Amino acid sequence: MLVIAYLLGSIPSGVWIGKIFYKIDIREFGSGNTGTTNTFRVLGKKAGFIVLLMDMLKGTIAACQPYMFDVHINVLLIGCAAVVGHVFPLFARFRGGKAVATSAGILLAYNPLFFGIAWIIFLTSLYLSSMVSVASMVGMTLITLLSLYFQDPVLTTIALILTIFVFFRHKGNLARIRKGTENLVPFGLVYARKKRKQK
Repeated sequence: MLVIAYLLGSIPSGVWIGKIFYKIDIREFGSGNTGTTNTFRVLGKKAGFIVLLMDMLKGTIAACQPYMFDVHINVLLIGCAAVVGHVFPLFARFRGGKAVATSAGILLAYNPLFFGIAWIIFLTSLYLSSMVSVASMVGMTLITLLSLYFQDPVLTTIALILTIFVFFRHKGNLARIRKGTENLVPFGLVYARKKRKQK
């Protein structure tokens, strides 16, 4: 199951969608990342939403294997292999995304209610900051803290590990945030304030 999860995670959704339908390698544009955010930036909304769905489903399907095979093992443990595959994909020279969408997919398999709460947190953070990087890091941090409410030590431990991992993957973003040069999505409070200043 771990091998299958890793291979599922290794599917480079953004790279394949870009090459097959747009004849573009997204690794050569934007941030050079293969994940959802760079896909939105380089290929547009339609491709971005498709890649978001694919990256989430990688985590969900991988984590659902214990249910499929009737094996009594925590789905989060299996799902983590998909995150490793997403970040270090076998099919894309081990150069992948930042693990946020795939992590969300794992959470969907584990606890759909918590998944819904996590999305509310992410979207609220995104609206307030206009930055996917900030929404990802703040969202993962709050999700980790919220997991304490469920009194599930495995969930809290894995959420904490993934949060640390997400922060590590966003090192470049943190540097740009401090300099005030981080990319903004075209909506939200910070984006609106910036537009008003430019007028």
